[in-house]
Amino acid sequence: MEYSLVIANGHIVTPTKVVNADLAIKGGKIAAIGSGLADQADKVIDANGQIVLPGMIDSHVHINEPGRSDWENYHTGSQALAAGGTTTMLVMPLNALPARTTGEEFKRQKEIAEHKSYVDFGLYGGLVPGNLTEIQKMADEGAMGFKAFMATTGSDLPGDFKNVNDYQLLKGMQAIGKTGLPILVHAENAAITDGLAAEKIAEGKTDIQDYVDSRPPFVEVEAVRRAIYLAKQTNVHLHFVHLSTPESVDQVTQARQNGQNVTCETCPHYLILDRNQFEKIGPLAKCSPALRDPEIVKGLWKKVFAGQVDTIGSDHSPAPMSMKESPEHNIFDIWGGVSGCQNNVDLLYDEAVKKRGLPVTDFVKLTAETPATLFGIVNKGKLQVGYDADITLLDPNQSYILKTKDLYYENKISAYTGFKINDRVTTTILRGQIIYTLKQGFVGQPTGRFLTKQRAGVESL
Repeated sequence: MEYSLVIANGHIVTPTKVVNADLAIKGGKIAAIGSGLADQADKVIDANGQIVLPGMIDSHVHINEPGRSDWENYHTGSQALAAGGTTTMLVMPLNALPARTTGEEFKRQKEIAEHKSYVDFGLYGGLVPGNLTEIQKMADEGAMGFKAFMATTGSDLPGDFKNVNDYQLLKGMQAIGKTGLPILVHAENAAITDGLAAEKIAEGKTDIQDYVDSRPPFVEVEAVRRAIYLAKQTNVHLHFVHLSTPESVDQVTQARQNGQNVTCETCPHYLILDRNQFEKIGPLAKCSPALRDPEIVKGLWKKVFAGQVDTIGSDHSPAPMSMKESPEHNIFDIWGGVSGCQNNVDLLYDEAVKKRGLPVTDFVKLTAETPATLFGIVNKGKLQVGYDADITLLDPNQSYILKTKDLYYENKISAYTGFKINDRVTTTILRGQIIYTLKQGFVGQPTGRFLTKQRAGVESL
């Protein structure tokens, strides 16, 4: 037979339109898109009524191996992603212990991840105080970019990730700019957020409302402005992670219009949840930046529809349930991070495409095409002949209520448990091989490959 696999009768989302056709795979690549291809295949999947999407590229994932594998490891984390329709993850350098902030540690952690991940993966290095001489070493090992915190990271453990001050950020931008890789910034004003939190705690105000009030929207906007100005002095590609306010996105848009290479991400939880739902869900929805007022969420959606948000990443930041609890009911003592990557595709498709009418081609740009372009991952992110056959089948006619038993995380907790989701991932394919089906679960052993930026220079988006 000419093709190893044909996906027949699906609604195929190409970069420009949806076509009702067959998609043929050969040698792990998309070989043809057209009609009547099933007769030439060794194996056929009948995707009648299903949406055929490029597998999501989640460019913001936290895996806690080594050092904190009981939080999340490459096996469980990649399974959750694959079951949710993600075929590539880019992994942040923090929350593993030690953090990935040296060339030597980068190489060690790369070797740990190989043979454990069910999806393809890339790794970021980290910018922390005192590691400027390690930036090029990590780049040489294949770093996709470098993460930096303007907000306080909150851990004094040896080897844990540390935030940088403005001087260290400036010097880091200079060093990273020379590599041609992006710097990914968590933008919140550390002095103000720390001061407001200390003030609340001193007054005995430690509930959810107090936490939200300690991280108001302006602390993000101010830090975004400051980082943009520093990046202007250093000619570095600046990428903001998890922006939560439309005003921050406005700053990015303005900088881009002025000729800077500045891009941004938001996350499903900043679009789907708000501070009122935080009160109902409880500590499982604690994150930083904090969840916002409903009006701010509406404004962020407008930025997504206007094409001013470049990518959507999960910021999957898991922890054991014990770290999401406080005997004193002190929200400031509770781990801040949302476990949610397994529902990247289905929940966001439901909210964005089905409920709000976002064109599915725009959905694909946010979740696959632009992340591939931005981070220089060639031959991924599109359903196009010659590209890797990284494919997700999504049934828009299935509905289900997310339950604990559905989760593949090491710690089976999620801010979205109990949510009704009005579509469902049925099959995930990585480089032409079926790795997950809803009926069978996981097929075969992990085959995820380590990815590097495969071309010099990324055009400004």
